Formats: sequence, C-alpha cells, structure tokens
Amino acid sequence: MRWVFFLLILVQAVQAQGCRLLGPLSPLRPVEQVLVYPNFSSLVAGGEQKPGEVLPPGEQVTIETPDRQKLDGRYFAHPAPQAVVLYCHGNAGTVDQWSVLAARLSRQHRLTILVFDYRGYGRSTGIPHERGILIDATAARDWLARENQIAPEEIVLMGRSLGGAVAVDLAANQGARGLILESTFPSLPDVARQHAAWLLPEWNMTQRLNSAEKLKQYQGPLLQSHGDEDQLIPLSLGEKLFEAAPGPKQFVVVHGASHVDDHIHLCAAERELFFRRLPVPQPKNMIDGRMP
Repeated sequence: MRWVFFLLILVQAVQAQGCRLLGPLSPLRPVEQVLVYPNFSSLVAGGEQKPGEVLPPGEQVTIETPDRQKLDGRYFAHPAPQAVVLYCHGNAGTVDQWSVLAARLSRQHRLTILVFDYRGYGRSTGIPHERGILIDATAARDWLARENQIAPEEIVLMGRSLGGAVAVDLAANQGARGLILESTFPSLPDVARQHAAWLLPEWNMTQRLNSAEKLKQYQGPLLQSHGDEDQLIPLSLGEKLFEAAPGPKQFVVVHGASHVDDHIHLCAAERELFFRRLPVPQPKNMIDGRMP
C-alpha cells in the first residue's frame, strides 16, 4: 500500500501548486495548446496585399534550430537599411500572411527584415510550446545576424501579441538595438485571468511567458503600442508591461483600435521616429573603440 501513500502526496502537491506542476502531463495542457497556439490564418490583420499595392517579394528561407527543427521564413533585404529587424508574429497565421506586413515595414522604413514561423506553424516542423518558440526566435536572430554580418544584439526586435513575449525574451537575455512591441501582455496567466479567472491560471497554466519580469532586464530603447478597444489583451495589461521597462521608452495608445487592427499602418510615424533615434550600430569587429 506504499504506492497509495505516495499517490496521496502527489495529489496534495498538485492541489497546492496547481496543474502547472505536471508540465506536459497537465490535463489543461491540450486546452492551452489550442488557445495559445491556434494558428488561424484568417485572424491576421492587414495580411492581404491591397489591389495595386507593389511590395518586394521577399526570399523564402529555411532556418534550422539547435534541436533540429526547420523553420520557414521570409527575408526582405534592403539595399541601404537604416535597421535590421527580426519580426516575431502573433499566434495566428503563418509567414504567408505575415510576410505582407513585413514587406510593408521594409518599404516604409528602409528595413532589412526577417519574419519566420514558429515550430508547428505553416511549413515549419515540430509542435509549438513555450521553450520551443523561444529557441526558434534565437535561431532566427542568429541566422539574420550571420546573413548581415552584424552582432545579434545590433538587431531591432519587433513583436506582436504572442510575438511580443518572444521578442522580450530575446531582448532580456541577449540585448537588442531596439525593441518594438504591439498589443502584447505582461504574462499569459495575466491574459487568462481576464477571461477565465475561475481556472486559477496562475496556478494551473504551464505556458507562462512572463514578459513583465523579463523586461526588467532590458535597458535599451522601447516603443510600445496598444489599442484602447482591445478586448483580448486589454490596454491595462499593456500598460502593466510597459511599467516594467527600465530604459528609455514610449507608449502609444491607438485610439479606437482592437486587437486585430493594423499597427503597421496606424503607428507608422512613431515607428519611423523611433528608428531614426536608435543608437548607431557598432561594426562587428570593433574592439575597445578601435578597428583592429
């Protein structure tokens, strides 16, 4: 009967700590998987090319991760970029839709930019989960740095919604020339509390993406925008994340905008000014302020 004793201890531990203690074995994990990584292409705002709109086609690239997943990406190389940008998209859609927004960004702001699909999205291999999509983003940024012969920390990180949390993780752990966030959150449990507090998400969610805590480690410039009609991630959550940032920062409230409104168009002026004010990147082989 010793196994009964240990089973009781396990049940009590789960009751005290919540289902997140079980990790991948949590009974709520399949629900989280559907809610956090739905991959609905129809929800991409502004992801369709407009009639008569001429956009650069972009180059289809494949990025391999350290754990041997293959990620599908679209790369837009500008002949005279004012910045090199990694765009981390939201949890809906694939690069087939998000590449339209990346192309607009490249044209609007003279950017070299890469947008990529997380594992399990589109033609990317694997199954999405928190640790995996963060590995994916690191691999994508490393690819972009090698392609442009710059240090990874000289890349500007841009993320929308779920992708904002991915960009924050990169910036906090490895630095960035600049960080641009759209319609994102302080943590996934914070979002869940807005819609299903009775599930006790702080105890039960296995997917966390605690951006508010991570953002405290990033000292660089931040531009953050959020719609005041966002019902999925309320404005108050965007403001909570913004408060955690210690460096130079600007918060743009997009009046009348919901979660799916196109910030690429709505915040173009603020974004251009942000790019122009970024610190000048240092050459990759600069040592102690002198060229070897």
